[in-house]
Amino acid sequence: MRRWYRSGAFPVHRHSLVQLIVDGGLVALAYVLAFELRFDNGIPRRYDLLRDETILWVVPLCIVVFAAFGLYQRLWTYVGQRDYEALLRAVVVSAILVVGGIAVVHPVEVRAHNGVQLTVGMPVGVAAMWVLLTLFLTAGVRFLAHLTFEGRVGRGGFRAAKGARTVLIVGGGDGGRLVVRELVRNPDLGLRPIGFLDDDPRKRGMKDEHHLRVLGTTADADLRRVLDNAEPDEVIVAIPSAPGTLRGRVVAACRARGIPVRTLPTVFELLQDGTNGGVRVMRQLRELQVEDVLGREPVRMELDRVGAYLANQVVLVTGAGGSIGGELCRQIARVGPRRLILVDHAEDNLFEIVRELEDERHVRTAVPVLADCKEEERMREVLAEHRPAVVFHAAAYKHVGMMELNPVEAVRNNALATRLVARIAGELGVKTFVLVSTDKAVSPATVMGASKALAEWAVEAAAERHPGTRYATVRFGNVLGSSGSVVPIFRRQIAAGGPVTVTDARMQRYFMTIPEAVQLIIRSGSLSERSGEVFVLEMGEPVKIVDLAKAMIRLTGFEPDKDIAIEVVGAKPGEKLHEELFNPFERPQPTPAEKILRAERPRLDAEWVERTFGEINLFVLEDDAAALAAKVSELAAARAPASPDGGTAGPVARVPSSGT
Repeated sequence: MRRWYRSGAFPVHRHSLVQLIVDGGLVALAYVLAFELRFDNGIPRRYDLLRDETILWVVPLCIVVFAAFGLYQRLWTYVGQRDYEALLRAVVVSAILVVGGIAVVHPVEVRAHNGVQLTVGMPVGVAAMWVLLTLFLTAGVRFLAHLTFEGRVGRGGFRAAKGARTVLIVGGGDGGRLVVRELVRNPDLGLRPIGFLDDDPRKRGMKDEHHLRVLGTTADADLRRVLDNAEPDEVIVAIPSAPGTLRGRVVAACRARGIPVRTLPTVFELLQDGTNGGVRVMRQLRELQVEDVLGREPVRMELDRVGAYLANQVVLVTGAGGSIGGELCRQIARVGPRRLILVDHAEDNLFEIVRELEDERHVRTAVPVLADCKEEERMREVLAEHRPAVVFHAAAYKHVGMMELNPVEAVRNNALATRLVARIAGELGVKTFVLVSTDKAVSPATVMGASKALAEWAVEAAAERHPGTRYATVRFGNVLGSSGSVVPIFRRQIAAGGPVTVTDARMQRYFMTIPEAVQLIIRSGSLSERSGEVFVLEMGEPVKIVDLAKAMIRLTGFEPDKDIAIEVVGAKPGEKLHEELFNPFERPQPTPAEKILRAERPRLDAEWVERTFGEINLFVLEDDAAALAAKVSELAAARAPASPDGGTAGPVARVPSSGT
């Protein structure tokens, strides 16, 4: 409401004084011409007097009406259809007020030849002529200003700077037109569009408003032909929703000809960066990334809708400084929580995410809390002080090799800390608790995977003991670009000139981007029909790690095994060739949410889980790595027993102790 009043109180843009003066002159000109054109043999004296006495208040009245309709809130160079519609309404309302004012408020009386007093009002013909002339002049000056700014009047076409690089645009839709519009408006960018490629063959030969032609389709043969004939200096992919296969074809064809490729960001990326429209969109053009060419369809959700349950709530995120936790904070902040509590034990990471939220995204509800999830007293203090309604538990150790060398800390942080935070959340009445898990918890083959499987058991057991809290676990595979993932490792190896090391040429993994994973985590928080459920994110088709390495090498302009070597170094202990998203005893079931499945499985015996964690906790306290590894291996050999009414659980493949 306050924003509406502010807008209403100052309906004129601070840069619109010249526009206001021009409109005033055009309204006055239209008013005078309307009288002149209506009377062929000169204006009768009574109407001449009417015009002179009323023009002094007609023009200011029209300007006030124009301002009230928002006609001065933006520059004419950016006018669009809505502005012209508002102009039409403003002119009609102005005419009604002027005609009514003359008839009721400001009649003009003159004495006729016979001495009779006559009241003179505005003739209908003059009023109609004035409306038409005002519309023509005010709309015309806006249209000319817009055309001039677009570079289509008196410029001889595009105003690209001398020596501008030619650009071929892939995508003849809204994204492509947006790119062309920005290039024309900003010739200093040094880029001159020469045409489009589009995946719709029906658009071949069509021209846009700038007379740029669709030169061909994105099919392989057409793509190569256009690139050879047009010889562009650069290619811009302007289809934000383009599948990875299309982007891959464009990259391959351009790389063979030494043509650099950039892509237009998605709307989601623009919102994440806090930019919209104008030249800033052009500044957001980025190099193609590996996720653009993996061939999987990106997940897109309406965050305001699926995250509505977080609005005006106190939300707590553990591991807030990590890859997943940080992105959770960014996206949760967008839906307007009452307070966003950021918990992390690493000061540097917490400082960076808070600084980003406050300085770059102008979030004023973030509360940083330095705390370790392994410390019961501290976590109880934090949850009791802030009383969150929703907790996202993303704090965990994730580097498999590091956890193999430090099994006690892996179990302490990933399993025992999760059990601790889940229990405190239930005891203090948290409404929703969401655990961020991993596909490595499925038939675990490493200490890290086993520790995350134990974390899932802990959450399920907490759901049995604390029915007032709705618990959920979200399980997904590898996240592109997250800390310690294979992508930044490959990137560093490529920058060093190779070799790029792959453990096994047959190895496959599921991949998803960080924003995609977090959108699905947030959505899963509202899906639970029964507390303790496990939700699994659909990851698409698995990607061979060697194919990922080749794609990244090609994106940098090199050729695999020619410019940059790929070296197979052999799998590490416990490393699986194929990760799975479901245990053998789990059945995937659909949910109301797209891309999210529910793992249907027998319910755990909560008492058994508590006894088991008691044993594990003892080994951790004694720092007995050998006994702990043996116990974890034993637990992973067969799934925990089901509750009396939960059916029986199937076996899980035995897990090696990983040398501990």
